[in-house]
Amino acid sequence: MPDASSDYVVRLARDPAEVEAAQHLRYQVFVQELGGDGEMVDHDRQLEQDRFDPFFDHLLLLDPTRGQAIRDQVVGVYRLLTEAGAEAAGQFYSEDEYDLGLLRKSGRKLLELGRSCLHPDYRGGMGMYLMWQALSDYVEARGIELLFGTASFHGTDLTDLSHPLSLLHHRHLAPADLRVRTQPAAYQSMDLVPEDQIDRPAAMRAIPALIKGYLRLGGMVGDGAYVDHAFNTTDVFLILDTNRLSDAQARIYGQKR
Repeated sequence: MPDASSDYVVRLARDPAEVEAAQHLRYQVFVQELGGDGEMVDHDRQLEQDRFDPFFDHLLLLDPTRGQAIRDQVVGVYRLLTEAGAEAAGQFYSEDEYDLGLLRKSGRKLLELGRSCLHPDYRGGMGMYLMWQALSDYVEARGIELLFGTASFHGTDLTDLSHPLSLLHHRHLAPADLRVRTQPAAYQSMDLVPEDQIDRPAAMRAIPALIKGYLRLGGMVGDGAYVDHAFNTTDVFLILDTNRLSDAQARIYGQKR
């Protein structure tokens, strides 16, 4: 596993070729590895793309030691959508799945996160930590107060996911003022197993590392899951209120206090 963090570069994509490199990594992870698809996925060029890409900032983790081609160098990506980007796009990406009325009415500065992934060779090392440090700088520079987005479990069988989804619902549900809810037509309750019957160790093992990372920072989940058959995932809504970060959590996140 590469972990020479001094060789890494973390920055925003600067041109269409770098955005394509991000889309290529997304293709490798979300399409080839996890079996996802979408109406704009380009299988010939191996690009996982959608109509929102032009409105996002694309945060890249690069390892220059992998070669000269930018496609080879990009080993981690994150999509970041500001309120200005959402206005230009006509909506936030997750609004097709979740009702964001509570957040939009809050009067606080919002940032949507999405499409986070790492090349398989770079998981479990410093890569995601370095990306979160860069994300912290991005958030601080823009005065962001609420970060949100969807995170996914692989698969759409709710029987298999009943314990981890129920654990999130019972232990990490957002307070009423931030409790975003799945759009009514697609609402799927996460309250599938009574709290005293949850196999907590097994449930924690089943929760993806990205979701666990947000929970450690004080992240919370919305009300209801969204079953995305096109991407072969079950999505949950995550929200992080920077004002509610403890000092210890803020140090992990990299935010100055």
